[in-house]
This record gives sequence, C-alpha cells and structure tokens, in this order.
Amino acid sequence: MELFYKVCIVLLIIGGINWGLVGLFSFNLVGWLFGGAASVLSRIVFGVVGLAALGAIPSLFSSMNSGS
Repeated sequence: MELFYKVCIVLLIIGGINWGLVGLFSFNLVGWLFGGAASVLSRIVFGVVGLAALGAIPSLFSSMNSGS
C-alpha cells in the first residue's frame, strides 16, 4: 500500500507542476506533450492525476492516527 501512495504523490507532483506552469505562464505541459489539452492522451493523464488525488486522501488521515 505504501507504493500506491508513493505513486499517487508522484502523480500529484506532476499535476501540481503542470498547474503551476498554467498559472504562471499559461503553458499546459501535459497538453503540449500529448497533443493539446483536449486530446485523448491528455485527458487520460488528467484523469489519472485526478484519481491519484482521490487515492491519496486516506493517507492524510492515516498519518494523523499513527501517533507519531
């Protein structure tokens, strides 16, 4: 399960960098790499990053209950 959360964090970092580029420079890196923001590949990447965000939610609560 720890590997799952690490993969989620990596995908969230990729999504965060992309949003930072969009906010600062109006440049969508994922869209640029995969043929535009509306392309099927870009939408798949966006969807996977969104699922990673949902998958990472339990890790927020498990770290609070660990007692460390």
